[in-house]
Amino acid sequence: MVPFCLETKNLTHRFSKQEIILDSVNLKIGEGSIYGFLGPNGAGKTTTLRLVLGLLKKQQGDIYFFGIPFIQNRLSILKRVGSLIESPSLYAHLTAQENLLLLQKIYKCPRQRIREVLNQVGLAHTGNKKISQFSLGMKQRLSIAIALLHTPSLLILDEPTNGLDPNGIIEIRELLTTLNHQQGITIIISSHLLSEIEKLVTHVGIINKGRMMFQGTLQELKDKQQQASVWMLETSNPDKVLQIISSNNWSAQLVSGKMVISHISKDKIALINRQLVAHGIEVYEISMVKNDLETIFMDFINDPIL
Repeated sequence: MVPFCLETKNLTHRFSKQEIILDSVNLKIGEGSIYGFLGPNGAGKTTTLRLVLGLLKKQQGDIYFFGIPFIQNRLSILKRVGSLIESPSLYAHLTAQENLLLLQKIYKCPRQRIREVLNQVGLAHTGNKKISQFSLGMKQRLSIAIALLHTPSLLILDEPTNGLDPNGIIEIRELLTTLNHQQGITIIISSHLLSEIEKLVTHVGIINKGRMMFQGTLQELKDKQQQASVWMLETSNPDKVLQIISSNNWSAQLVSGKMVISHISKDKIALINRQLVAHGIEVYEISMVKNDLETIFMDFINDPIL
């Protein structure tokens, strides 16, 4: 059995006895995946990432990279991991190439990697421009270049598209997809831009108030939502439809002449359709309302379907 690229077991962290930030978090991130780590502000995403990288002292639980305990093998593991957590740490009085040159000497990687990663993130043209003159988006790009410099097999990125314009977001998405598909780099990415996450990831973890609400493939998440979705029906007799649905103890309401049925499976919507036809009601349209990642995410946060 291939070990997980990153695994945590009952990872728990408190800022005080009363304030539990993480409550038994069990991440399971497979090799070769792009894992979207989602949650509202304050949910525990950044704390989790800081803990697994050793930026916060672990209080309770276990952390494994590539099947190896992190605490006992920290230096050897971090040589295989690139990361960008919160604000980029850059020398503002130096150029992009000079920043990378300092780290290239620390990592002892080939000097040609500097040009390669600058090309990858679209900063090869910056020349003698100082970091103090960079936009926030350019600083984000350079931080990703730094994370890639030593050719890691795992990349951990906390809000990597923060500050980027729409074109920049697309470019970073394409870059990460290329790194994953062509170089086999496993990527963990936290983000609040759910529409972008949906276009990028293979797997999803949803955390809220320090607890994991869901973990699995993106398709599993969508399938789970489809089992209890919101449907809209357009019929010839909405009032009669409401009576039929209510008699089955299902939740429904009339909105702009259409019937909206909440949290019901495909099988039950098919049963409703048969009942309506049997009562001589013409059904013009049946459509699922909730099937995008943002809505699924909000359902887990507000009314988790576990």
